[in-house]
Amino acid sequence: MLDYAALEALAAVVREGSFERAARRLHVTSSAVSQRIKQLEERVGQVLVQRGTPCTGTDAGRRLCLHVEQVALLENQLRRTNPDLLPDAPAPAPTLKLAVNADSLSTWFMEAMAAFTAGGNELLDLRIDDQEHTGERLREGEVIAAVTATGTAIAGCNTWPLGTMRYVAATSPDFAARHFAGGVTPAALARAPIMIYDRKDRLQDLWMQAHGLASRTQAPRHFLPSNFGYVRACEIGMGWGMHPTVLIDRQLQDGTLVDLLPGRTLDVPLYWAHPRSAQQALDRLTQCVMGAARRWLEAPAF
Repeated sequence: MLDYAALEALAAVVREGSFERAARRLHVTSSAVSQRIKQLEERVGQVLVQRGTPCTGTDAGRRLCLHVEQVALLENQLRRTNPDLLPDAPAPAPTLKLAVNADSLSTWFMEAMAAFTAGGNELLDLRIDDQEHTGERLREGEVIAAVTATGTAIAGCNTWPLGTMRYVAATSPDFAARHFAGGVTPAALARAPIMIYDRKDRLQDLWMQAHGLASRTQAPRHFLPSNFGYVRACEIGMGWGMHPTVLIDRQLQDGTLVDLLPGRTLDVPLYWAHPRSAQQALDRLTQCVMGAARRWLEAPAF
């Protein structure tokens, strides 16, 4: 039987990044937290925390943190539905760590979060990452669920297709006139500045490759990791970039952004994934996520 006081100390250290902050959160001393984790490590025969700034969980440590999170969710659900079975003082609301890509968070996933938080007391802790990398965070036990572009099986996880997020290449009318007066060609694209969200963002390159527009010469690139800032930068003519149609529909309608090549889209399939062991605990969240995806995304064709 695992010591759940020690597991809570482990989860607090990994979440807070230090023994001192974990101790303050748990209302105990730092030495008490250290002792609990030492005893737990001796019990399981593995190092669970990499001491540093910040402290991080080892693979085994993250797996145990995920277990604690699932237990807290189940107990919270039981406390709401059968309060007489848990007559002790109310426990803190559980926190769910989720990984989601920035474009989903800026559009449809907000609706899912609103529906979920309105129906319970759970708290959310979101990690923003590229849709091609959120699955890795789930695989490593850093989060309990993820919106991901990974359609292949993730070991120990259930995966559901959510739908397709459609992207268009868009920029300001002035930028298009300056850089693409002779047409959107590989040569023109090699000279025109591109807006890139961050170093993991491959959407622009994927779009050019998909439509035979890639060049051996890499175009100049701006990096701007803000969804609002990214759209605004394209509106004021800093560069062109890939945008979810659901995010820039108004700008396309009023002409502040123009589609570089109408009809030539890039469709990115999205999936919802979480550990099989957490299916019962995450059922309500999954329903909220699936419902919002149905209303916002293109129907899954995969």
